[in-house]
Amino acid sequence: MRERITPGPGQESVWDYPRPPRLEDSPKHIVVRFNGETIADSRRTKRVLETSHPPVYYIPPEDVRMEFLCKTPRSTFCEWKGQASYYTLTVGDRTETNVAWFYPDPTPRFAGIKDYIAFYPGRMDECLVDGERVQAQPGDFYGGWITQDIVGPFKGGMGTWGW
Repeated sequence: MRERITPGPGQESVWDYPRPPRLEDSPKHIVVRFNGETIADSRRTKRVLETSHPPVYYIPPEDVRMEFLCKTPRSTFCEWKGQASYYTLTVGDRTETNVAWFYPDPTPRFAGIKDYIAFYPGRMDECLVDGERVQAQPGDFYGGWITQDIVGPFKGGMGTWGW
């Protein structure tokens, strides 16, 4: 495993995030764009922080253009949050299958994200946090949002740890 990066002023290290994960309100402005459309625009998001992972932002469905989303049969299980369901996104002639997920019946500890929607940022045209373009967490399984104020190393990518 690579060494933990020491955070600078105004930065957070994913190695200081807790396990089990923590849910918190986020004051940041989150925007998701795909195929020329703004899919989500919110200042009322929540983020999940877990050791070794960049934050995942969960957006209230009222701030998501739900007309572009279609629920799919896919589901996965998280030991902390419960059973996740997925959406496929279609805008014009472009489709991304199982690109967003939500928890219709989360565990009590994560009740605050019930039906909130998270997007895989690497499969969107653009995801922004307070105007900064997000870098996706490496790996197909992970949905973390990396910004300049988040340091790793991050879990994901090649092998288990992304290096």
